[in-house]
Amino acid sequence: MFDLPKYGDGICLARMAGLLEALVIDRARLQRISVVVTGSNGKGSTAAMCARIGRAYGLRTGLFTSPHLFRFNERIQVDGADISDDAFDRLKLQVEAAIAEVSKRHGEKFGAFEALFALACLHFQEGGCDFAVFEAGIGGRYDPVRLVGARETCVTSVDYEHVELLGNSLELIVSDKSDACAAGGTIVYGENCRGLRPHLVEYNRGPGRTSLFIRDEIAVDNEGVAATGQHFDFQFGYHDFRRIELSLPGAFQFSNSASAITLFLLWLQREQPRKAPDRIEAAIRAGLRDARWPGRLEIIRQDPLTVIDVGHTPDGIRQSLASLLAIHGADDWILVAGASRDKKADEIIGALAPSFDTIICTTAHHKGADAQGIATAARHANPTAAVHAAASIEEAVRLSQEIASAQRRRVYVAGGLFLAIEYATIAKGGRAEDLEFF
Repeated sequence: MFDLPKYGDGICLARMAGLLEALVIDRARLQRISVVVTGSNGKGSTAAMCARIGRAYGLRTGLFTSPHLFRFNERIQVDGADISDDAFDRLKLQVEAAIAEVSKRHGEKFGAFEALFALACLHFQEGGCDFAVFEAGIGGRYDPVRLVGARETCVTSVDYEHVELLGNSLELIVSDKSDACAAGGTIVYGENCRGLRPHLVEYNRGPGRTSLFIRDEIAVDNEGVAATGQHFDFQFGYHDFRRIELSLPGAFQFSNSASAITLFLLWLQREQPRKAPDRIEAAIRAGLRDARWPGRLEIIRQDPLTVIDVGHTPDGIRQSLASLLAIHGADDWILVAGASRDKKADEIIGALAPSFDTIICTTAHHKGADAQGIATAARHANPTAAVHAAASIEEAVRLSQEIASAQRRRVYVAGGLFLAIEYATIAKGGRAEDLEFF
């Protein structure tokens, strides 16, 4: 990684523009080939599905996401392949040299996330990408992805997160995320943004942005949810696709996939109009059928059935839990729960605990809240449950797998990204302390 703090000084937009100029990034071309995904939950899944559609259409496709789950290289991909260590090291030297030059000129410190965004732009340019999907880190107004100047963006969902930066109301948060879109562009809003429609229509009027909403202008119908797969009907403009199959589980993926489809259709209409409708539909079907995005209701073991979810906001956790029970049924689950120290642990555990009669509370190595505090929250939320406190994630894995095997039960791991990924790593024979998060 870069030897930089996670975030730089103040607002990064001017120095980021200088950095892209120093790296000779063709920003006009970057704008032409790119779409941007923002939101509170569902950004990664939506970005991955949109990129997979682009690949299925035959475009050389870049994908920039965060956070990573297992390896840092996951954040920057071209045609589904993570950036190699050699390419990362080579481009890192270029970015570091440019940062040194621009920092002198501006008298400001860069952050590691800004440097990584610049490296992704450089990798996509050198790789000759025809299409690029960028996921925002925090918000949109001052996030580096605003430098893309994307005319097609989406806000997958809105929830209370990073309120010290984005504001303490949903209106403020969704407004910040909306500002990743260029003036005169189009923003696709996920289903849970519909209640904010009057605000957003007026907010976008000034910069001349068009607001489109899932289940309003973009129709989603006839959804089917099962352990064997999901499907739905999609309609937008003259596009009418029946029984689209999804590889990613969870009812929340209907909104995410509809956002991904619409982003791609809007981009294609601007960049490559008058293309064969059959080819477009085939790419959408293949892209959504083949898309993979680990960590969201992911089955990591079949015996006993073990499912992890990396959702870490209360609304995202509630949606994932509802989908878990709809897909796999409500009986015979053991919950392994935890939360990060900087998250609303009581609200997170309060959303999970009432649905389980056996709960193992633990603390992740990375930023994990105290296991005893998690257990107290679980007992408060569900006084009748059998609540265990495991001092380490290793102990939680051992205990949950033993109880599940002995009692023929299933395991659900939820409450935070670090918890879920550390659990999966240990269950597969790895060590949580070897993971490097950013």
